[in-house]
Amino acid sequence: MTNHKSKKIAYWIVTGLLCLGMLGGGIAQLIRAKPNVDGIISLGYPLYILTILGVWKLLAVFSILIPKYPLVKEWAYAGLFFLLSGGVISHLASGEGLMKTLPVFVFLCLNIASGYLRPADRKININNKS
Repeated sequence: MTNHKSKKIAYWIVTGLLCLGMLGGGIAQLIRAKPNVDGIISLGYPLYILTILGVWKLLAVFSILIPKYPLVKEWAYAGLFFLLSGGVISHLASGEGLMKTLPVFVFLCLNIASGYLRPADRKININNKS
């Protein structure tokens, strides 16, 4: 198996896990599932933030999975990075400890890995002189 093919397979596995998690999390936030409501309250945020986070996650998943639109993908990856790193910081700052922080941290790592492993046709071509 070639390195290019291995990288593409790794990209789709990592991206699939990321998007599946963000899709499930976004839907759970939009329907205000009890664990999400309890979690957001324990972090000290208002409940309406669930709607904002849920919509952002669903838009990011859609943007990452659709073909073309590399600039939109860049924004989606950046948005998820800020959202997930903010989640890690929020869990740690609220004193919830590593076990409650770990799932968010794993998705942060998946986001970084997915962005790094993206095939060239899903990235902005900064060398294009046109």
